Amino acid sequence: MISTFQYITPNLDHQDDYLYDIRKVCSKGVKWVQLRMKAFPKPIILQTAYLAKEICDNYGCQLIINDHPEIANKVKAAGVHVGKEDQKVEEIRYRFGNAMIIGATANTLEDILKVIEYVDYIGLGPFRFTSTKKKLSPILGLEGYKEILGQLVLQGKDIPVVGIGGIGMDDLAELKNTGLHGIAASGLVQKAENPEIIIQEIIKTFDYVDHCQ
Repeated sequence: MISTFQYITPNLDHQDDYLYDIRKVCSKGVKWVQLRMKAFPKPIILQTAYLAKEICDNYGCQLIINDHPEIANKVKAAGVHVGKEDQKVEEIRYRFGNAMIIGATANTLEDILKVIEYVDYIGLGPFRFTSTKKKLSPILGLEGYKEILGQLVLQGKDIPVVGIGGIGMDDLAELKNTGLHGIAASGLVQKAENPEIIIQEIIKTFDYVDHCQ
C-alpha cells in the first residue's frame, strides 16, 4: 500500500548522516522512507541501503530507494522511485514485475499518462520552490494540482498522487482538498524542533492508515 506521508532523506554529507536521519524519523512515527543519495557512488548507496533496510525493518517502516531499482531489489526494499530523467519505468516493471513498488516523478498531466500503466504511485510537483532538487521543474502551486488531478478524474484514471516540493504545514488542508493521496517531504520534518508533531499532523490530515502492521 502507498503511504500518505512519504519521508525523503535530505542532501547530507556522509552515509552515517543518512542512517542517523532515518533512525530518527522512524522513531518519531514515519512509516515510509525514501533513501535519496544523489551525490554518492553506487557502492556507498548499496551499503547504506542495506543498513537503512535493517533500521526500517526494526521500526516497521517501508524503505524506498531513489533511482536504483537494482539496489532496491538486492536489499529487498519495498520499492524504487525514479525521476523524470532517470530510468524508464516500463523497463523496471519488465525486469522486476510486481516484486517491488514503483513510483515516478511527474510535473504535468502528460508525464503521468506516459507512466501510469507501469507505476504504483506518482510524486507530483513541485508545489513551490525547494532547494532539495537542483533541477527544478515548473512550479505547480495549488491551481496546478487542482487542474491535473481534476483531469485525471475526468479521464477515469485512478492512481495515488503524492504532492511534493516546498510543502509547509499551512498547506496541508488545501492540498488534501485537491484530491491528493498524501504528501512527500524532507526539510519540513528534518528541520523541525518537534518532528513527531509535524508527522502526526500530516498523518491526521490525510487520514493515514498504518499499512506496515
